[in-house]
Amino acid sequence: MAVGPAGRPFTYRLAVRVAVLADTHLRSPDLGRLPREAVRAVARADLLVHAGDVVSVGALDAFCELGPVHAVLGNNDRELAGVLPESLVLDLAGVTVAVLHDTGRRPGRAARLRRRFPSADLVVFGHSHVPVDEMGLGGQVLFNPGSPTQRRTQPRCSFGLLDLEDGQVVRHRIVPV
Repeated sequence: MAVGPAGRPFTYRLAVRVAVLADTHLRSPDLGRLPREAVRAVARADLLVHAGDVVSVGALDAFCELGPVHAVLGNNDRELAGVLPESLVLDLAGVTVAVLHDTGRRPGRAARLRRRFPSADLVVFGHSHVPVDEMGLGGQVLFNPGSPTQRRTQPRCSFGLLDLEDGQVVRHRIVPV
């Protein structure tokens, strides 16, 4: 069970809307660098999954003020070492969701993730700033939301939304901003 706003317990229902971020690279608690659409999506979602590179304790706290957060350690999260785990496996509405920051090089990714998280229905990751929404081996969904703040080689910044219901990944989409 996660803890929601004001320390209230949060129980995951049979259907959840998940906002997915990665690579936000926020050095302050001010979420103003995030596109408004991404902040609204996080606030409206049942929970946030952040696939690393939050960067600061203040930014993590600001996300927690919007609702429940599950986050993993990214390669730029020096301030959060010892606070965030390197990976997570969550049960969200009956869907097994694995979360990590870096999956390594693209060639062989699907096989590596299937070996590392054999029971995961969905693997959320970040690091590359390149959005990925594809089927891996055995029907495992591979999902990288890109970055809402640093587009790098991409035409636009992005974040992700997931709808999970009764053990199924009902909808997964990348939202350009």
